[in-house]
Amino acid sequence: MINILNPIFTDADKAREHLERLTWPNGPTCPHCGETENVKRLEGKSHRKGLIQCNSCLGNFTVTVGTVFERSKVPLNKWLLASFLMSSSKKGMSAHQIHRMLGVTYKTAWFMMHRIREAMKDDGSPLGGPGKTIESDEAFVGGFKKKRLSGKVAPKKKIVTLVERGGAARSFHITHVNFSIVRNALVTSAHRSSHLRTDDARFYNTIGQEFASHETTLHSNREFSRGDGNHSNTVENFFSILKRGVIGTYHHWSEAHTHRYLAEFDFRYSHKDVTDAERSDQLLKGIVGKRLTYRRTAALAA
Repeated sequence: MINILNPIFTDADKAREHLERLTWPNGPTCPHCGETENVKRLEGKSHRKGLIQCNSCLGNFTVTVGTVFERSKVPLNKWLLASFLMSSSKKGMSAHQIHRMLGVTYKTAWFMMHRIREAMKDDGSPLGGPGKTIESDEAFVGGFKKKRLSGKVAPKKKIVTLVERGGAARSFHITHVNFSIVRNALVTSAHRSSHLRTDDARFYNTIGQEFASHETTLHSNREFSRGDGNHSNTVENFFSILKRGVIGTYHHWSEAHTHRYLAEFDFRYSHKDVTDAERSDQLLKGIVGKRLTYRRTAALAA
């Protein structure tokens, strides 16, 4: 059990020590050369806390070097609190909410959240496998079906999601819902030995031949299950959470950053069977090697 009064959320030193335990379970590792033995903590008033020197490459580093937290002026305890809030909020949390709760500017909160979403990205390993079932479906998220009389309306985002029953979810922002794009998402992200379950979209008939088995349900006839596990209700449940997050929390997703929001919802779904504390720690383990600068992020949004 963990709560927002935990010292790691109020004390920067406690936060650093917690992050070090997660990132370096076997002791400090130099991010510059990979040295684990010939490293030394620098003590004294002339050195900031947490600074370590590698005697092999003569480089100095802290636990945040080479991570999404690198070179941030935001105290580390606020980073950990933001990470906890995002990983434990089922339908997400807006940048305005983080801005108010953490006492940082909206611009800072927005960038922090995109950095954290970067850490939420999975390793890309194939879903499913022998004896496992993958469900696939597409959805239109955000925007409006009909043009409003006034004001700008963001276009709907086309999403395809794969869900391994009892496992992880992986979503993609796509340009069109057609055979080649959906097939590419499936065959590059799902093991071919998996059993595929989908709705009655025609292009799945051909795609399904590449998997161990393929069954469909006729959603056009209001058929949602044929028994014996022949349904795609699991991925439909994922979309229900995703859409409520867009409508109730974010309201609008930038086209350029849709993939980051999807990574956020995929992460929470893929770790839904653990506690909030365990999910937050899993997120913090993913910060290494995913540096994201504001210049790069803002350029995408422009």
